[in-house]
Amino acid sequence: MKKLSFKRISYLLHLWLGMISGIIVFIVAITGCIYTFQTELRDISQPYQYVEVQNKPFLSPSELKEKSIEYVYTSPADSSNVIYGITYTKQNKAATVAYNHYQDGYTLLVLNPYSGEYLGKQVLKDDFFRFVLAGHRNLWLPYPVGHQIVGWAVLIFVIVLITGIILWIPKRWNKKSLKPRLTIKRKAGFFRFNYDLHNVLGIYAALIVLVIALTGLTWSFEWFANSYYKVISGGEEPKKWIVAESNTTAVYPLGNTADILWSKVKAEYPIGTRGSLIFDFPNKKADAYRIGFNSANDDTYYKRHFRFFDQYTLKELEGGGMYGIKYEDSSAGDKFYRMTYDIHVGAIGGFAGKLMVFLASLITASLPITGFILWWKKSNKQKK
Repeated sequence: MKKLSFKRISYLLHLWLGMISGIIVFIVAITGCIYTFQTELRDISQPYQYVEVQNKPFLSPSELKEKSIEYVYTSPADSSNVIYGITYTKQNKAATVAYNHYQDGYTLLVLNPYSGEYLGKQVLKDDFFRFVLAGHRNLWLPYPVGHQIVGWAVLIFVIVLITGIILWIPKRWNKKSLKPRLTIKRKAGFFRFNYDLHNVLGIYAALIVLVIALTGLTWSFEWFANSYYKVISGGEEPKKWIVAESNTTAVYPLGNTADILWSKVKAEYPIGTRGSLIFDFPNKKADAYRIGFNSANDDTYYKRHFRFFDQYTLKELEGGGMYGIKYEDSSAGDKFYRMTYDIHVGAIGGFAGKLMVFLASLITASLPITGFILWWKKSNKQKK
């Protein structure tokens, strides 16, 4: 039996693993491509998110919650709806009231932060970008099933990507051998053009796609996320997210604790002038207030910092894992790990980073198609 060479093994792995994961990779890549600029597209398609800047402070979370009641509880059946909290962003943007509707699920009520005026409503189960995200994460299948399928398909695709890079490497590194591997011959026939699309575009996008795939796997498998964290932190164990709980046995007559906490928060954070702030209410007896502040003005999340306060005493509680520590005070490993999502979507590089991820995702979506055409042509040629 003829011994298989390293290149031949790489080719077989690239071919058949590509066939196995191809359709899933196409769906994950094309939905990721669409989702990349979802913030910018929302700004264009949802102009009601913007308000006129007024020379007065925002209404407090308690006041906005009170204003939202007439829209959250419109019928007796709405009595089971739960208001989670308020999110404030820039001075010219609306505040959102997050609540769970007994029928529609997670919903955002959009209000003017200065007056509480109703501006709109976003039911996330009907939202186009949520639909796209569901395809990206779990192929529109039940989450426990689809999420696993996506995870294993992406893991297989990482092998396909690495073997593709191996196959691309020329025997000799000179101008003659590199030129056809780095340029698309536009005047060639269909099959040659298709080969160049697969080979040339694939290598240009390879490293970016590899980063996207590896960062994406941190949400697919806990073992991968833990291993990834250990590598970047020098062997440390990741800090688990802990939800703090209030002391239900200690009740103190502090009055309206939400307003007292709001006064404290306003004094500590530049609300409206920089970043965004989440003010979540306790809804159960053991729930704590949750405050989340993101100091970044851009579309990134790695600087988020969560704090928890006892709903009865307003004593600050421990919780939030690595996000319970300010980004500036975090270890180098935690800082890098917190960037995982922003690296995955390209937001870490601003508009240019998002554009790179968009183009890389678009190329990735094309690879299973161009690869299948190459295999089909070759198999037909062998038959003849």
